[in-house]
Amino acid sequence: MQMLTKFESKSSRAKGVAFHPKRPWILVSLYSSTIQLWDYRMGTLIDRFEEHDGPVRAVDFHNTQPLFVSGGDDYKIKVWSLQTRRCLFTLTGHLDYIRTVFFHHELPWIISSSDDQTIRIWNWQNRSQIACLTGHNHYTMCAQFHPKDDLVVSASLDQTVRVWDISGLRKKHSAPSSMAFEDQMSRVNSNQGDMFGNTDAVVKYVLEGHDRGVNWVAFHPTMPLIISAGDDRMVKLWRMSETKAWEVDTCRGHFNNVTCCLFHPHQDLIISVGEDKTIRTWDLNKRTSVQSFRRESDRFWMIAAHPEMNLFAAGHDSGVMVFKLERERPASTVYQSTLFYMNKEKQLRAYDFTKDSESSPLLSLKKLGSPWTPPRSLSYNPAERAILVTSPADNGIYELVRLPRDAAGAIEPTDTRKGAGNSAVFIARNRFAVFTKSSQSIEVKDLSNATTKTIKAPITTNDIYYGGTGCLLLFAPSSVVLYDIHQNKTLTELSINGVKYAVWSNDGQHVALLGKHTITIATKNLETVCSLHETIRIKSAAWNDSDVLIYSTLNHMKYTLLNGDNGIIRTLESTLYLTNIKGPIVYCLDRNGKVVKLAIDPTEFRFKKALINKNYEEMLRIIKTSNLVGQSIISYLQQKGYPEIALQFVQDPQTRFDLAIECGNLSVALEMAKEIDKPKVWTKLGHEALDHGNHEIVELVYQKLRDFDKLSFLYLVTGDVSKLQRMSKIADHRGDYKAKFQSSLFLADADARVQLLREIDMGALAYAVAKANGKEEEAQEILESAGLTADQIKLPAVGVPLSVPAVVNETFKAKLDLKPVEPTFFEKVLLGQVEALSLEDKSAANGTGETNGFDAFNDMVDDEFAPKDNDAEFEEDGGGWDIDDELLDVDDEDEVDVVQDAAAASGVSEADLWVRNSPVAADHVAAGSFESAMQLLNRQAGVVDFAPLKPRFLEVYQASRAYLPGNEGMPSVITYIRRTKTETAPNKLLPIVPRTLSHLTTVDLQEAYKLVRTNHLEEAVTKFREILYDLVVSAVETANEATEATQLIDICKEYILGLSIELERRSLPDTEVKRNLELAAYFAKAKLQPVHVHNALQVAMSQSFKYKNFSSASRFAARYLELVSSGTKAEQARKIKARADANGTDAIKIDYDQYAEFDICAATHTPIYAGAPFVQDPLTKAKYLPEFKGKLCSVSKITAIGAPASGLRLML
Repeated sequence: MQMLTKFESKSSRAKGVAFHPKRPWILVSLYSSTIQLWDYRMGTLIDRFEEHDGPVRAVDFHNTQPLFVSGGDDYKIKVWSLQTRRCLFTLTGHLDYIRTVFFHHELPWIISSSDDQTIRIWNWQNRSQIACLTGHNHYTMCAQFHPKDDLVVSASLDQTVRVWDISGLRKKHSAPSSMAFEDQMSRVNSNQGDMFGNTDAVVKYVLEGHDRGVNWVAFHPTMPLIISAGDDRMVKLWRMSETKAWEVDTCRGHFNNVTCCLFHPHQDLIISVGEDKTIRTWDLNKRTSVQSFRRESDRFWMIAAHPEMNLFAAGHDSGVMVFKLERERPASTVYQSTLFYMNKEKQLRAYDFTKDSESSPLLSLKKLGSPWTPPRSLSYNPAERAILVTSPADNGIYELVRLPRDAAGAIEPTDTRKGAGNSAVFIARNRFAVFTKSSQSIEVKDLSNATTKTIKAPITTNDIYYGGTGCLLLFAPSSVVLYDIHQNKTLTELSINGVKYAVWSNDGQHVALLGKHTITIATKNLETVCSLHETIRIKSAAWNDSDVLIYSTLNHMKYTLLNGDNGIIRTLESTLYLTNIKGPIVYCLDRNGKVVKLAIDPTEFRFKKALINKNYEEMLRIIKTSNLVGQSIISYLQQKGYPEIALQFVQDPQTRFDLAIECGNLSVALEMAKEIDKPKVWTKLGHEALDHGNHEIVELVYQKLRDFDKLSFLYLVTGDVSKLQRMSKIADHRGDYKAKFQSSLFLADADARVQLLREIDMGALAYAVAKANGKEEEAQEILESAGLTADQIKLPAVGVPLSVPAVVNETFKAKLDLKPVEPTFFEKVLLGQVEALSLEDKSAANGTGETNGFDAFNDMVDDEFAPKDNDAEFEEDGGGWDIDDELLDVDDEDEVDVVQDAAAASGVSEADLWVRNSPVAADHVAAGSFESAMQLLNRQAGVVDFAPLKPRFLEVYQASRAYLPGNEGMPSVITYIRRTKTETAPNKLLPIVPRTLSHLTTVDLQEAYKLVRTNHLEEAVTKFREILYDLVVSAVETANEATEATQLIDICKEYILGLSIELERRSLPDTEVKRNLELAAYFAKAKLQPVHVHNALQVAMSQSFKYKNFSSASRFAARYLELVSSGTKAEQARKIKARADANGTDAIKIDYDQYAEFDICAATHTPIYAGAPFVQDPLTKAKYLPEFKGKLCSVSKITAIGAPASGLRLML
């Protein structure tokens, strides 16, 4: 038995504690007159109540109502509301300190005990006293109701315990009911009145046995037992019958006053606390001490038990502590479709997930450890059908037990192997590891329990866990270590604090490391994938079939994806421990060791996973078949940059409008603006439409807003003269002379201007306009009407009148496409432009022809960098790939923004500002600072040969400038072209970089893929290197783009390496059979796109079969059939596999181990096995043997192998 502290607070002396029956709350009454309300799950103080004068000795929650009661040294009982957090009323009547207060479990009663030697019962509904129990002749220290019967038990410093019958009180204060004559007589005869004739509450038993005052007394929740504690340092057990009560036994062990005691709600235990600073547990049946827990400097005054959970709270001199007396996590393990677990009775059971059936008990392990300590862990060996069970009893023990073939009931095992150890796990078919924390040693044992190897833990270890065949995960306080038992070496280490459990994914590629409040997901090599933090304690986790981690906290079931996105699946009524997930069903174990099946809705995380993988078909299917709504999913889609998808979930017009604006869907935005019809919305739509060049919507917006000035200017710049003339008529009709004058200017109509000025009595201006535009007759007419002559008027000299520039293209006849928005594949499907694919479409027929050793097979790859060749029809002879959709939604290259006189205010050239503002090499190249760019590339990526980058340098430099011819004899004017179009601050100006990441992925990468498809491998290698060079001298704007760039570098590396291996194989003479087979096998290991993996596997399969390496041919054929299940080539692979399996041997032994983890040296094309030394190219991360350090990388051809580098930087 161990004390597991869950919460502890620091305060003055705690005299009373009480658990809320439902919420994770605890009341603490302090000697300092304060009552505290804590959330012990979160560890936070919710509220304080300070209306008592003097110490508060007692508190209690009502079991159903939002009330609690308190009693203190001010002689007052206060009833409080949990909703308003205020005192509702005060009950007065006691004449001395109040020691305890409790609510009745059914009736609206409160019982209190006081130093005035009385026990009083109150009705809190009508706020009156209904009974006063007298009889004790010293302080009454405690009084409680029986949990079921009409009884009260009290304890006093007069050394007695009294049991009171209050059935008369119940009948007196309850609704009248019919009663038989016999019942009436028995009631009269049984209730003998006290000396004052009171029959409401009478003494039934007086229990004497304590030598000094009794401090506490309590009923057993189900049995006719009473427990009492006194200043005589004893805990006494009493039994009652219908007619008498007697002492059963005494528990001795405390060496100072015992202040409180109680029965364990669920086990046969007694728990007591005292001023000797100890909490002691006793066996109820044997009345012997089980365990003792001691604090160094705090006396205990009170202990309380949670009514439903296995929690206890103890008040002491410096606060309160909430604790458990045992771990409630059932020991369990899952193997394939079977769950093995231990229940509360220490019986081993099995649950079959496929049949949804539970077996009879397989074994009984009651003798394992102590009766009060449950097993801690369980490990299963399917080969030997054996289990390893550990228990924390006796400082840690384990048992190795073989399971019976048939479940014959809970029988005790006869053949067991035992030993000392804190943890034990199987690490191989016939080996298991035992960890002893005290000695920090790991013993490897065989199934006879004989030690075969002893290892000293390389770091201070708290626990061990299975880490793969022959490996262990060592949990240290601040790290997790993957340790190889066979090689006695640390493979890798991950810095992470407080890991308690590890949960491996179904394919063994990922592991979730669970701490108290954290989850870290790592690869099998302990490379961090993502991590998250929870404020509530994390209890368990399990993986589903699609690599989504489902985990449980104390009150929720949640999920997290491998990219760190997470959410809530459902609320849990009680704590559950997840064991397995099959589709929408989660299999859990509760704290009673019973299997619980919960149905969940996986729609949300399936949708998010499809979104991350850009699997638009799955997303479309989910949208059409499920009710996936809510603000959280909309916010998620906006956050991830998919407002066009969020648009499909929204009905609210304002939200739909905002999303449509965000994704550039002007048609939806216009529809919603008409529905909302507010000026602010129309204005926003007008700005967005103007950015897109959609002058039709802009015209509609200006008309709605009655913004005639802007409308006239719009007609001017679009060349719509007829509507401009109409605007002049509208201005005339409105009497708006200013607008009419403006229209006449736009129309270059001097006559109209003269006429307008004359109408508004501005003859002087009318004359000047007429004179300036050569209207001599109108000018003379104006003079005559004014009674003046030309000699009397003096005008400045004017030149030739300026005319309004003519519109080159009448753009009002067609939409401008200033900000083109290409519909994503998802939008195309919704618009009916692309036929949505069914699941069956992904398994199309496969090719049969050959092209120099390569075949093309149909596949659908939902990947950002997947090959996209939409013009090629799939053919049997491998002529094309059947790609039905565009899987990458990429806008066109950024609009070129030409800026005149850049950085004039700063007094320096804008190119110089680019160098200052950016650590990205491409920006330095654009500025013409080639030397600093080369220094950056050398430091960041280890580039040493810049000759291959020269064309890219010149391309970037030339694209960032435009030259406008100047006057004769003058140099051209340089204008700089920015990618930060909206920025004006000098420290944020950056140049445009041609051939963006989107261009590289959608154009250049697809060309490279096409070269692979058509078997032009040398040209493909060259193309992939060109992509690599373009990417090295590029710039990106977002973190997502930076991640995509890293992925693109990795793709180029894998293709260059894989295709180089195949080119070397083809160049070999026919005599080099062994090397031919090795290179074919290595090529099949290359991480190519699935549409190209088929080719590599077919090469490896055919070469292995040709040279009678049948075992290898069978393996490659099996992998091939996993990808291609139908078609001529699949049939051929099946035949090869059948013939190869019949032989089952390899004629030529090659250096290729399919079970070992290894990388390929990019120089020698030989394997580098896990644990062997290697050096890496700083740019592509290609691996080499150590002797190649400092040489030129054969993949990139520009970087030095093993050169120190900080990492290529493409973003500010």
